Amino acid sequence: MQFKRRQNQKTDYQQRFALLKSGKPRIVVRRSLESVRVQFIISEESGDKTVVETTSRNLAKYGWKGHGGNTSSAYLAGYLAGLRAVKHGVKEAVVDIGLQKSVKFSSLYAAALGARDAGVHVNVGKEVAPTVDRIHGKHVAAYAQKLKADPEKYRRQFSRYLKDGVVPEEIPKHFEEVKAKIASGSAEKE
Repeated sequence: MQFKRRQNQKTDYQQRFALLKSGKPRIVVRRSLESVRVQFIISEESGDKTVVETTSRNLAKYGWKGHGGNTSSAYLAGYLAGLRAVKHGVKEAVVDIGLQKSVKFSSLYAAALGARDAGVHVNVGKEVAPTVDRIHGKHVAAYAQKLKADPEKYRRQFSRYLKDGVVPEEIPKHFEEVKAKIASGSAEKE
């Protein structure tokens, strides 16, 4: 007999059991085209208990104007969730990406790195983690600088950033400003 959640491709029970055997909380990362969700979940006999949950949409409170589904926003969402998890006593966690495909340098691992940088011990190897430059959006800034020679292509490629008031060449600076606001907890005090 197969389990219904496995038939519907929602749960890999072997993977879930392996994660639960560790006895550690799980950092569950899920992504869509528009956002990234990061949860810290503790498994108890009565069921799973979500300790912290945040999405990249919550970053707007801290001034984030970038896209919600990119590597930078995934890192910041993980960082925010990690800071909140530390306040709830979570010291370490194992990464749970569910049935999503594990791809090197993906936003899934950027979120885990964000949580690790916030103070939660998360084991993410260098072989799968995105680079610091990529997390900060330096590759986007460099491409924007290159495209500036053709104003039409530049406007077409970065129309959403420009509409949201973000200068593409300044994404790394914007990233650092938002990260500093998250670290200071300025939006949570309001």
